[in-house]
Amino acid sequence: MTPTPEEQLRRDEVMRRILEYVRENRTIKLPAFDRTLSRPSDQFALLSIGLEANEFSGTVSSFRYQFEGEEDLLHLIVTDRDGGPVTPQEGQAVAGFVLRGLPPALIWLRPGEFSQHFYFGHDELLDNLVV
Repeated sequence: MTPTPEEQLRRDEVMRRILEYVRENRTIKLPAFDRTLSRPSDQFALLSIGLEANEFSGTVSSFRYQFEGEEDLLHLIVTDRDGGPVTPQEGQAVAGFVLRGLPPALIWLRPGEFSQHFYFGHDELLDNLVV
C-alpha cells in the first residue's frame, strides 16, 4: 500500500489530534450518525461509521479508517470505502500505515468480514507512534 501525499498528510493530522486528546485525557467519540447520508450498507452499522466528515477518520487506498477511544484503549475501525469485504491482512496494512511505530505485538485484532477492528493502549501510542 502506497499512500498518496494527501493521505499521508491526513493521517499525520488525525494522529496528532489523537495524541493531543490522549495527553489531555479527552474521550474520542464516534461522529453523530447522519441518516441523510447515503450508506454503502444497512446490513452492518459499522460500515456507515466514518462517512460523516470528522476529526478522527481518513482514507488510504480503497479503505476508510475511524478512531474512537475508551478510558484506556483506542479502537481503530477499518472498512472498505464501498462497503465490500476487508480481509485481516488488508486491515493490518491500513493499521500499519496509520499506527506507524506502534509494535504490532501490542495491537489486538478482532477480525470480521466487512470490517477489521484494532485495539491498543493509550500509553503505547504516546510512547511509540511516529508522526
